[in-house]
Amino acid sequence: MKTITIIGAGMMGSALAFPARENGNTVRIVGTHLDREIIDACRVTGRHPKFTKDFPDGIEYYQIEEVETAIDGADFIICGVSSFGVEWFRDVILPKLNDNVPMISVTKGLMNTEDGTLLTYLDVWQQKLDELGKKITLCAIGGPCTSYELVAHDQTEVSFCSRDMDVLRMIKSAMATDYYHISLSTDIVGVESVVALKNGYALGIALTIGLNQKAFGLNSELHYNSQAAVFGQSVREMYKLLKLQGAEDFDNLVLGAGDLYVTVYGGRTRLVGILLGRGLTITEAKAELAGVTLESLVVAERVAKAVRVKAERGLLDLRDFPLLMHIDEIITKGEPVNIPWEKFTFER
Repeated sequence: MKTITIIGAGMMGSALAFPARENGNTVRIVGTHLDREIIDACRVTGRHPKFTKDFPDGIEYYQIEEVETAIDGADFIICGVSSFGVEWFRDVILPKLNDNVPMISVTKGLMNTEDGTLLTYLDVWQQKLDELGKKITLCAIGGPCTSYELVAHDQTEVSFCSRDMDVLRMIKSAMATDYYHISLSTDIVGVESVVALKNGYALGIALTIGLNQKAFGLNSELHYNSQAAVFGQSVREMYKLLKLQGAEDFDNLVLGAGDLYVTVYGGRTRLVGILLGRGLTITEAKAELAGVTLESLVVAERVAKAVRVKAERGLLDLRDFPLLMHIDEIITKGEPVNIPWEKFTFER
């Protein structure tokens, strides 16, 4: 059995405590500075405030000031912060982690640089570790998995990625259950990129739901032709972006397609896409969802910026990314939804 410390008491990080603890591991959940009330509630009730099911017995809960105690003796660390906490985790947590104790992240996203490079979060953290002279194997989790369904033990298949397959096997042995199924991959760029890219494209698919509600009424029957068309274009553009990223294993596109499917059918990205499709501006949609974290908007904007920079450098053709460009225009310029259907068509 292993000792596992989860840093970040959000829904996804906390959901991983279920398979981890049910396998008999010692599990510690550490809240960030934003999670104080969550940790207080967990200590009293044994349940995350946003879950409808109690945590397995025996989980230990820590406030951020106790993080050094919580990581002492851990066999591996799980990073459970949102994409908005990447720099915080880099600057505050990485310096505290012990050498030779692996870390695996559930945080999904990419960061763009001035030259159009898209960095995975593992790239960002590795740069910091190199500065600190620390030897920590970084890993990440990708694939279609919503936190509340993992808590409910719905059958789930994900991929763990790292350059060190032995470390991945160790973590898998601690986490895999009869409902949490884990593939292993050394293609960090492919896994991390595709599960980040799906966020912006899920918003694009959700636009069609809002458009149909606008045209036929909020309670009209669902229309799937338009959703399927944008889904197909999303996968096409994600494939091209994977090539651009230098992914090694294009089977990982399946992870992105699965994650895309899950994201369209629930969550914050679906909501904002529907509101935009109904005719709200991006400013109005954000106001409607005040207090809701919209990571999909950040990812879409970063990827679009990188693509535009590479296009200016002659490294790609913007005409290959009509959906991404339109999503970016909606988000950054306040343009109305006008899906460029004909730009999706082609001749072979």
